[in-house]
Amino acid sequence: MKRLAEVKDSLDIDVKQNFIDPLQAVADRDIKDIQHHLKKMEGRRLDYDYKKKRQGKIPDEEIRQALDKFHESKEMAESSMHNLLETDVEQVSQLSAFVESLLQYHRQATEVLEEVTEKLRERLSRPRPKREPKPRQSFDYGDTDPSNDGYSSAAVSPPSYPCCKALYDFVAENDGELGFCEGEIITLVSQIDENWFEGRLRGQSGLFPTNYVEVVVPLSR
Repeated sequence: MKRLAEVKDSLDIDVKQNFIDPLQAVADRDIKDIQHHLKKMEGRRLDYDYKKKRQGKIPDEEIRQALDKFHESKEMAESSMHNLLETDVEQVSQLSAFVESLLQYHRQATEVLEEVTEKLRERLSRPRPKREPKPRQSFDYGDTDPSNDGYSSAAVSPPSYPCCKALYDFVAENDGELGFCEGEIITLVSQIDENWFEGRLRGQSGLFPTNYVEVVVPLSR
């Protein structure tokens, strides 16, 4: 998921630099310029209409000047709109870059997800260890002695924590697995399912098959 997040971050950066920022620049510069000229043109049109209606009361020269100012504003508004349309190639290029960024993102995201899917399928298809445990005698703590809570005074006391004894060597082949040698005592942490334990040994934690060990002190329910 970290790689997928990195791909998404790369998309966000590309879109901002190649599409959003240029589009914002157009809005801040060209479109605002057009709006300014249109507003000015509308004001001068209203001024001309007002003076034209009062023709005879207002000197013809003043009416002519109002008309000239209206035409001037109209030409400037048309010119600013024409300039914006002239940049359509640049805008299409920016849109193309945006679409290309999206396409690249989906390609990379697909690659990441396909790799994850392949690893999961590989893990699911990997056969579980089927080796039968070597016959081993259970831990012998000495003959029971009713006067000593079931243990002989000469016997070694059993561990007080959940643990198991390795019946044979287990080599960790994957991340998260715990390797051990025959005869080692492994501290039990939890049981993942009927096939796997989680345990600790020599300062390391990991998973290992249940049929590779003999439980000495079971996990508390």
